[in-house]
Amino acid sequence: MMPEIHTAVFRTLDEIEDTALVQLVYVSSMTIGSRFSTTIFEEVESHARNYNQQQGITGTLCYGNGHFLQCIEGEKAKVYTLIQRIYADTRHKNVQVLLLHVIKHRSFADWRMRLLFLERWLWSPATKKQAAQLSPFLPFLPHNWKPDHTEQFLQVIKNFDTPPHINAAGTTYNTLGNMVRHIAAPHQAFLIVQGFLSVLLVAGLALLYV
Repeated sequence: MMPEIHTAVFRTLDEIEDTALVQLVYVSSMTIGSRFSTTIFEEVESHARNYNQQQGITGTLCYGNGHFLQCIEGEKAKVYTLIQRIYADTRHKNVQVLLLHVIKHRSFADWRMRLLFLERWLWSPATKKQAAQLSPFLPFLPHNWKPDHTEQFLQVIKNFDTPPHINAAGTTYNTLGNMVRHIAAPHQAFLIVQGFLSVLLVAGLALLYV
């Protein structure tokens, strides 16, 4: 049985004309299985790009702190089908729609669903120059955002000259970091890793003198 929160989204969509241009913004969290996948970001971005271009859907997909935020824009009928697929996707959970309304023009017509990483330590130098604009939205916890805060965030990233990004190797480190943070609080992760390395060092030194 579909949760009431999801049913409410479809009720709202049912009241909109099929040919109307719609903007829908949702947030979700990575599942445990996704946290252990070092290719999850490439898979999500590739799938979103290929499917959405075929369906005439544009927007942006953001990730940070174990959470996804996706803005999708397109004809209501296409968005309706896509949100059904999103709810059924087992790679994430806690799907929550933050914005859903009819629009006259696309905000991300040229973005083609690029993936933006909102992790300061992974940003490129060009991105860090724009970091001040993102400070009100970090740490990235979009499930708690109000509609006006969400719209402000979209306006900021829409005007970015260089989108936040990292390389393929960075996604591997980021996934491993999420695995640690899933077990411990974010601020404890570094101490746990350092503690583990210290234990290995002590054990290694002990073996040298046995």
